Amino acid sequence: MSYVIDAPAQPVLPVSGSELSFPVHRIYCVGRNYADHAREMGHDPDREPPFFFQKNPDNLIPDGSVFPYPSQTSDVHFEIELVVALSKSGKNIPENQAEDCVYGYAVGIDMTRRDLQGQMKEMGRPWEIGKAFEHSAPCGPIFPKSQTGILNEGRIWLEVNGEIRQDGNINQLIWNVPETISYLSSLFELAPGDLIFTGTPAGVGSIQKGDEMRGGVEGLGEIKITVG
Repeated sequence: MSYVIDAPAQPVLPVSGSELSFPVHRIYCVGRNYADHAREMGHDPDREPPFFFQKNPDNLIPDGSVFPYPSQTSDVHFEIELVVALSKSGKNIPENQAEDCVYGYAVGIDMTRRDLQGQMKEMGRPWEIGKAFEHSAPCGPIFPKSQTGILNEGRIWLEVNGEIRQDGNINQLIWNVPETISYLSSLFELAPGDLIFTGTPAGVGSIQKGDEMRGGVEGLGEIKITVG
């Protein structure tokens, strides 16, 4: 097939222990999915239905990258997250079948222009300028579920310049992975290659140029990103 412009490259993530790559289709993110983080953001952590926003696949940057400090902001925040990678499609997926769609897991950081996000909230407008900007989705390699087993607990943490800033456990998710997949599939037809950033524990905060972020999820190794 011929195109009128060069076709964009397929965004991919490496697969741990393999020479293969995981092609990324879409990125869904769950908002306020840890109670302590909901409280620190000024919201009631009661178990209301989950809500979602999206990042773009080409927002991904791999482990070891430099995160360029973005424009039009003076308050960029980190949010460490468990990322779930899907290998099967589905719509209205029952919770007891949701894990069958999971290919594997990774460690991600949802980078956020918090000041711009706050402005959009106040105006009742979408969050994209606060969430879906270039380089806003650092993500480590995907660990296949066949290696890790089903992940439903384990430490999740992030430090900046050697100081722990976030420290929680993925068993604290308000909506766990099967529940999230099932609910999300009632809104969208999920597809192979989709990623789900599942939410962040309390302790989010701002970074500055020159900072080094390092974080991880138990069983999935670590990710290290330098702010440029």
